[in-house]
Amino acid sequence: MRRPHWPRRVFAQLLLSQTVVTVGVTAVTAGLFLAPVSRELDRDAMQRALSIAQATAADDALARAAAARDSRTAQQGAEQIRLATGASFVVITDTDGIRLSHTDPSRIGLRVSTDPLPALRGESVTAIQDGTLGRTARGKVPLRLADGRIVGEVSVGISDGSIRRRLLSMANGILLCAGAGLAAGLAATLLLARRLKRRTHNIAVADIAALLVEREAMLHGIREGMVALDGAGRIRLANDEALRLLALPEDCAGRTVDALLPPGRLADVLTGRITGTDLPAVRDDRVLVVNRTTTADGGAVTTLRDRTELESLVRELDNTRSLTEALRAQDHEHANRMHTLLGLLELGRHEQAAAFISEQSGSHSALTARISEQVQDPHVGALLAGKAAVAAERGVELAVTADSHLPDAAVDARALVTVVGNLVDNALDAVGAGPGAVDVRLRPVGATLLVEVADSGPGVPEELRTLVLEEGWTSKDAPAHRPRGLGLALVGRVVERSGGRLAVDTGPRGGARFTVELPEALHPVETA
Repeated sequence: MRRPHWPRRVFAQLLLSQTVVTVGVTAVTAGLFLAPVSRELDRDAMQRALSIAQATAADDALARAAAARDSRTAQQGAEQIRLATGASFVVITDTDGIRLSHTDPSRIGLRVSTDPLPALRGESVTAIQDGTLGRTARGKVPLRLADGRIVGEVSVGISDGSIRRRLLSMANGILLCAGAGLAAGLAATLLLARRLKRRTHNIAVADIAALLVEREAMLHGIREGMVALDGAGRIRLANDEALRLLALPEDCAGRTVDALLPPGRLADVLTGRITGTDLPAVRDDRVLVVNRTTTADGGAVTTLRDRTELESLVRELDNTRSLTEALRAQDHEHANRMHTLLGLLELGRHEQAAAFISEQSGSHSALTARISEQVQDPHVGALLAGKAAVAAERGVELAVTADSHLPDAAVDARALVTVVGNLVDNALDAVGAGPGAVDVRLRPVGATLLVEVADSGPGVPEELRTLVLEEGWTSKDAPAHRPRGLGLALVGRVVERSGGRLAVDTGPRGGARFTVELPEALHPVETA
């Protein structure tokens, strides 16, 4: 025999379980209500029986009949009282418990079936007892003569059937109310189940469990960060990648973005104060691309992509492309110079040819040698040498100031390359295609390094000097392969992380001058 299956659908399970609960609660409530009613009816019946017995015992004629053991008089009086009151029986006994009256005359002269001693001792007794007439509510009192002497007892009983009939008459109303409550509960359960059916798209419980498992696996398995927010800006859910990219604590759920992230562009993008698609933002030394989608309940889902390595590769590609273009131009220029040299030799002007060779070979070598002498850190030196070649191709003079000096003592060469490279790139972009000039100044003060990059470009208006340091802000059109507005923001993150400072003002050439102070950037060295 096949066992019945529990319904698979959510709404069906809810309907069945709620129906069982409603029926059970209604039945228990009705039972709890009927139980005290039944006890109250029993007490009322016993009190009524006691009152009839007391009224019977007050009849002197019946007392004298009991004293004389006159069963005929006792029987007549007792039956009159029974018929008048509707009691089940009125029994009068003598002091030995022998019946002098009974509804069944054949039982007169026999001892009563229940104990008469308490009443014969002068006590009034009420009880639910089983006797010759079945289960009855009884009241027993002593039967006394005028002088107070006890000559017997009076026992009055009200049948259990009459009590049950009263209970049933009251139970009909109780059950009717319970039925109305049950119907209302079932109707509410049905409406709730139908609403839940629409909201859950009639899916099965097993499907919900599978969806939750799959969602957890998907959220924590994808390599993009995902943050879900509610309408108040509190975090509902953040996957492992989002915790890593944003450096959030594992217990971030329920807390607002503004409470977890420092003020800035990233917090503004996550909360929707800045809108758009593929918005760049910086968190520590990471470059993130953020997209935010609002949900129907007023919340939002934000995705985060880590572009740090890609951004680094793109910058290297840009530098490589610039160097390639510079080498191509130098090759073209070298060919022109060789043609010039060949012409001088063919014309027999050997002295002019020698002077031309010395002039052309010495200029670039002198610049490279000067950079190598002043900038002893190999990473920053190579960076400036490459930037100088790119600048020369653009018609821009890139110079390292005469008072510059950078020993090979960098604590974090990568951070220095980020700072110097981005500042020089920004300056070259400001100068444009030339002619123009960019000056780089590097000065150690103990373990602190001062970096200044000044250009001959248009400069930065005073009202924009704070804005240019924010990530995502740029005055130039972004190329197709990467967003702009991140270089100075990355410099700002390095400065912030080291506890330094970054300032913007007007340089000696009339353009912008960026000054960076990096504490503890160098291992201690002695300076002249």
